[in-house]
Amino acid sequence: MFWRKNGQQDQPRTTDEHGRKAVIDIHDITKVYKMGDIEVHALRGVDLQVFEGEFLSIMGPSGSGKSTLMNILGCLDQPSSGEYYLDGEPVSKLSESDLARVRNKKIGFVFQSFNLLKRTSALRQVELPLIYGGEGGRTKRAKAALEQVGLGNRLDHLPSELSGGQQQRVAIARALVNQPAMILADEPTGNLDSRSGTEVMQIFQGLNREQGITVVFVTHDPWIARHTDRIVMLRDGKIIADRAVPHPLVAGDAERPSEADEMEAIFKETYYGGEKEEYN
Repeated sequence: MFWRKNGQQDQPRTTDEHGRKAVIDIHDITKVYKMGDIEVHALRGVDLQVFEGEFLSIMGPSGSGKSTLMNILGCLDQPSSGEYYLDGEPVSKLSESDLARVRNKKIGFVFQSFNLLKRTSALRQVELPLIYGGEGGRTKRAKAALEQVGLGNRLDHLPSELSGGQQQRVAIARALVNQPAMILADEPTGNLDSRSGTEVMQIFQGLNREQGITVVFVTHDPWIARHTDRIVMLRDGKIIADRAVPHPLVAGDAERPSEADEMEAIFKETYYGGEKEEYN
């Protein structure tokens, strides 16, 4: 039995029907931003569990709360109220220094804009989380992570010497090197051409399906979302749908349709495909 701490009372750690432990376990999360006398409710009582080995997309229109939720899941921001357990650790009320420790040890970030240092080699970029965490064997581990994403022959290259797809692969290697509890990716193919985007999706699917790494995408792109196994949809700060993708796409096996056709397909399968009582 796995346990988590809630004040003075121990509670069983959430597991699913397959016995997988919850990597993300949030309960009644709210986020309120105050702008003078005005309160903006970005999240309104969100409950969400993501279990080991899941590949999940979080979607929603502008203003739905998905960016706010991503920041909270990534320990980049704190909720106004509610509980958040990350890999069994209560993080919703941690100090800034403790949140930084959690981010370094438990979360691998991949961003749309790559966030690489201009004058730093690929190998050094991937070593950075290990340096911040005071870890040993940095060069060996960073090299292994780069080889894992197919960049073993680009160790000494600067970002300016790499294509967009290669830069994103460096970012993925950097996210992997600390063996985090999950990878949190924000529009990871948004700045890539279709070929590079497909290659990046193949890497993510391989990491998830072959190595069991938990991956959470935040995206507005229904085509990307259909490559994951589960889609959570937000609207007005609430989860309005949470469903498995019936037939996840395999990266590289299907040609991308028009955006209108793809949006219609994702809504048919994921948004409208459930029972009436599932929706608010």
